[in-house]
Amino acid sequence: MEKNLFAKRMDRLGTESAFEMLAKARKLEAQGKNIVHMEIGEPDFDTPKNIIDKGCWALTHGYTHYNPSAGVMEAREAVADYLHKTRGVKWDREEIVMGPGGKPLIAYAIMACVDEGEEVLIPDPTYPAYESITNFVGGKAVPVPILEEKDFRFDVNDLEKYITPKTKMLIVNSPQNPTGGVLTQDDLNKIAELAKKHNFLILADEIYSRMLYDGHKHHSITSIPGMKERTILLDGFSKTYAMTGWRLGYIAAPREIAERISKLTLNIVSCTATFTQIAGIEALTGPQSDVDEMVKEFVERRDLIVDGLNAIDGITCKKPLGAFYVFPNIKSFGKSSKEIANYLLEEAGVACLWGTAFGVHGEGYIRFSYATSKENIKEALARTEKALKKLAVKA
Repeated sequence: MEKNLFAKRMDRLGTESAFEMLAKARKLEAQGKNIVHMEIGEPDFDTPKNIIDKGCWALTHGYTHYNPSAGVMEAREAVADYLHKTRGVKWDREEIVMGPGGKPLIAYAIMACVDEGEEVLIPDPTYPAYESITNFVGGKAVPVPILEEKDFRFDVNDLEKYITPKTKMLIVNSPQNPTGGVLTQDDLNKIAELAKKHNFLILADEIYSRMLYDGHKHHSITSIPGMKERTILLDGFSKTYAMTGWRLGYIAAPREIAERISKLTLNIVSCTATFTQIAGIEALTGPQSDVDEMVKEFVERRDLIVDGLNAIDGITCKKPLGAFYVFPNIKSFGKSSKEIANYLLEEAGVACLWGTAFGVHGEGYIRFSYATSKENIKEALARTEKALKKLAVKA
């Protein structure tokens, strides 16, 4: 067949390396190798029982039909109330759109707002979907370094040099994947000044907003005067409520943007599952003690893995303030981050991710997810130390 079967835009679409590494690890497991999984950013906790019960109730009480593309009205109202409570910003239910997870909403937000040739400033290293979707729609992804010496934050004083007349959007992810970095209120104030000065949008991915440690509180750029009007706020249920398989997220945005995201939802998936939204209402309005216990456990796991990594010769690791990832520096071994990650998988049976899976500025780092048991963390640390000692001897 002479004609190309595929649209050229498919060549611009990236992948997510966590699932690539998972496939490699599963293949080794099928061959009999024992693997400690530290690659996937998924809480190992079960969804809290009250949420499961509400979802089951919804299934047996008729919540099995279509609903409006923007979502069940009661769910949108619950989200608006939750955002007012947690961010101090009032949202109208017409400014809320429910989605089948956060990832589709990232795609819809970029598709709705970014034209061909327009630029999106993207933190680097970062969640790969931002760049992938920007490239897919014909935009230009502009990497902005996230710096270890600034606790994996933007250098906001250096940010303006990346802005051009074509800048349409800046993506803010705090707490951040893959580093666990957290932007300060001062950082957000300076970013807001630039957004107003140069007239661009903010996509604020706040999916880890409840995963904060050491007394830190979440700061949302939407709470800064004048920023609600130019921000698309993204959050969801996967991380906070251990609901990854339920596929439920939401955006809050100016009404004109929300309407266009709802239109994309209508055209692509019709609507988000009705019963999951009923469960989502329970998640937001019901008891929060399970979330508090999860966060408490994540603190203990974080401290365990950070102390353990820093005790390994050749590794240095910052203590993250949020999310459930560590991003240790492995530059001393003189190999690429992908070489180190593959070596740990094959030699030690430890599945982690290479830093460049998250962007060019991730070189010299690897990512471990500590959304797994303390026993797994201890085993991964022991295996990693043993394997890296062998590597140092070979060097």
